Amino acid sequence: MKRSNGMSCLVLGLLMAFCTTAGAQEKVTNLEEVVVTANRLETAANEVGSSITVITAREIEERQQPFLLDVLRSVPSIDVVQNGGQGSTTSVFIRGANAEHTLVLLDGIELNDPSSPGGSYDFANLPTDNIEQIEVLRGPQSTLYGSRAMGGVINIISKRGTGKPAGFLSAQGGSYYTAAEKAGISGGTDLYNYSLGLSRIDTGGFSAANKKQGNPEKDGYGNTAVNSRLGITPTSNLSVDFIANYLKSRTDLDNSGGVGGDDPNYTQKSEQFSFRSQADLALFENRWEQRLGVSFNKLNRDFDNGTDSAHPSDLSRGSYDGKSVTLDWQHTLQLHETNSLTLGIEHKKETAKSDYYSESAWGPYSSPWEEHAAYTTGYYLHDQIRLWDAWFTTLGVRLDDHNRFGTEITYRFTCAYLVRQTGTTFKGSYGTGFKAPTLYQLYAPDYGDQNLNPEKSSGWDLGVEQSLAGGSVTLGTTYFHNDFDDLINFDSSLSRYNNISRATTHGVEVTAALRPVAELTLRAGYTYTKSEDKETGLELLRRPKYKISFDGNYRFLNNANVNLGIIYVGSRFDNVYDPTTYADTRVKMGGYTLVNLAAAYDVTQNFQIFGRVDNFFDKSYEEVSGYGAAGISAFGGVKVSF
Repeated sequence: MKRSNGMSCLVLGLLMAFCTTAGAQEKVTNLEEVVVTANRLETAANEVGSSITVITAREIEERQQPFLLDVLRSVPSIDVVQNGGQGSTTSVFIRGANAEHTLVLLDGIELNDPSSPGGSYDFANLPTDNIEQIEVLRGPQSTLYGSRAMGGVINIISKRGTGKPAGFLSAQGGSYYTAAEKAGISGGTDLYNYSLGLSRIDTGGFSAANKKQGNPEKDGYGNTAVNSRLGITPTSNLSVDFIANYLKSRTDLDNSGGVGGDDPNYTQKSEQFSFRSQADLALFENRWEQRLGVSFNKLNRDFDNGTDSAHPSDLSRGSYDGKSVTLDWQHTLQLHETNSLTLGIEHKKETAKSDYYSESAWGPYSSPWEEHAAYTTGYYLHDQIRLWDAWFTTLGVRLDDHNRFGTEITYRFTCAYLVRQTGTTFKGSYGTGFKAPTLYQLYAPDYGDQNLNPEKSSGWDLGVEQSLAGGSVTLGTTYFHNDFDDLINFDSSLSRYNNISRATTHGVEVTAALRPVAELTLRAGYTYTKSEDKETGLELLRRPKYKISFDGNYRFLNNANVNLGIIYVGSRFDNVYDPTTYADTRVKMGGYTLVNLAAAYDVTQNFQIFGRVDNFFDKSYEEVSGYGAAGISAFGGVKVSF
């Protein structure tokens, strides 16, 4: 608690410093930030009533973090939890919601895994290559995005090529025998645009099961990623885009965290391919805009854990295959300069299958799961109203028709009011959400129940943002509250999945940003989250009450950059399996502070050297009880542009 109070005082001190120094700062001109996720069309960020955080390509480059999961750690109300080193299962919680309540999109392609038990997305493998912008939309968003958007949406937008052909090559090495290589090329004209990126990363890693608990065997990791985008604009009112991404990884795993968790030959191989084609057409002087698209996502995961000297009679192997195809057609009608009406239809087919086999002292066990499918058709209507250049309101409703449980109606409204004379914005939102039962929960042998109902949520938030000193200082605070009902958990009394759980979360997000001069940017965030399992009265697992982040970036000498990132995560609870009682024991995990430092220097216009140090003070910590985390790590490399 003393540490928590100390970190809170640090943030409060930073906020006070921002306020007291604002009047002495020179005016900094900021371009108006535009987001697309909140309303499914481009909207100025200060006209959005929802809580949204934007991470730009420039910020990603400044921090030098190779994977998306590390970039997300600084976002308010997001908690990232990884079971060990690179490639290990990684979950993201938004405002205390379950990991499977986050919808993850890449250029409109849903990345969530239909074959996983909860339908969540594993953030372990997605690199930050070729990303133009990341938008994190918090709160229930099912009205525009359907199932799985109960906690929020993370939308990743890739770069679109522009201008003369340009490219780069880079190479990097560092701690844990890490080597990374990247290459990219992009360009465009009025007729076409293109971008292509390739990357490969290999690391010797460290023990997924914590080394301090007697697990010395290192768990390596390899990742290959290809991302591409091609756009064609045959006429001024018609454009067609083709987006394709490929991701392949191999991860060494351990049997469990803690004592005896090491395993020298337990591996997972993952392969994912996603594709989208979309056409945008504008008619009647852009008063009627429509988009027709089709998305495809396929993910295969294979596990292999053969016998070894430490486990001579234990083996297991499994394969999990998930696939989704979505057809969507969206229309936006400019009814008046003050009113935009968006309506659309989505039809999605998900399929999944798996096969599992194991041998142990208990004998052989086999659990094949034949391929099953689910079909969902969603119809949505969303109205955006703008009055007096100060009042911005959205109203939306959606009906989803699922082939198993029938129909579900969700709705949402938001409001933002700008007092431009004082630079003050008041905003708020209320919405409902749902999540369809996954294919595993419906059809898994022995455990599934085809009569499951969808999970449901409702949530609201109220906030205020204040701009000072001509936009060089921005302060904000938001209160949020969410209720979750009919949550699907495994019912041990029935030995199957059932709608048996309820939960609630509420808290406060505080943000501050200071840009006294164009070369210096400072950001700080504080989140307090109170979560409760309504059945037990206990806090939800792996959700800290307190989280603080700080990011400072300074560009100097016209060709140098340094970035400092600090993240504090407070204490939280986790479950640890006790082999003597065959039950889970609840444990409290201590808080920790991580300091990361990155720097880059442009030797010439086309040659850059860069490096970073993660966990600068070599903090020993765990994100999941019993699983290891990286100590102080240093990386450096070069980049050639052409």
